[in-house]
Amino acid sequence: MKVFIDRQKVNAHATWSNVASVGGLMLLLASVVLPLFLPSWANFAYVFMIVGMGSAMIGIYFANRWVRKPRPEESLAKALKSFDDHYRLYHYPSLPCDHLLLTPNGVVILEVFNLSGSFSYKQGRWKEAMTIGRALRYIVEEHIGDPVLTARQVEKELDRRFKKEFGSEVTIPIKSVVAFTHAAVDLDVDESPIPICKADKLKKQVALNAPRLTTEQYEKIARLLESLTTQ
Repeated sequence: MKVFIDRQKVNAHATWSNVASVGGLMLLLASVVLPLFLPSWANFAYVFMIVGMGSAMIGIYFANRWVRKPRPEESLAKALKSFDDHYRLYHYPSLPCDHLLLTPNGVVILEVFNLSGSFSYKQGRWKEAMTIGRALRYIVEEHIGDPVLTARQVEKELDRRFKKEFGSEVTIPIKSVVAFTHAAVDLDVDESPIPICKADKLKKQVALNAPRLTTEQYEKIARLLESLTTQ
């Protein structure tokens, strides 16, 4: 399997999250030390404390998303490693999604979450079992939202791009999958419009029940997605 990643985007977000985290902690330290040496500046200490706390929490949130191991691309590579070079995995393209898989039969949108805990999808609604640990981490971790709705929106955007590339009369098969990569996740799914699975089941779920793309179609899609990922 060939893998393409916007490494510049990953590095930029990782650097920014580290700067925000360290900067926030420095401001928190300043809010404690400043009144000891400059009592007249005590009012500024409260400002430093508020700004520092906010900056540190934002930095930790983005660090959980862009720095914490294993990275989503690492988990996906492991789950799909047995695919040959006819499968191409794109990370962080300039699209409203983070991960795409090009297969010989079409394109798969991958909505990926690296969260522990228990999640359920029933009657079109997501629910999360709130534990003490998750509650403590809630502010600094990503939220599930509605990945099914997000995936449907990305499908429309991709379809628009492909029709522009190939013509309105050509339809490229597009499928969406929601994947949870954390080892400590429990899923309870009932009648989902798109597959929802753990990473170890992902390989089976990305299969498209569609005719094989022509060589021309496949290469055009590959060039388009590569240009959106490595520009």
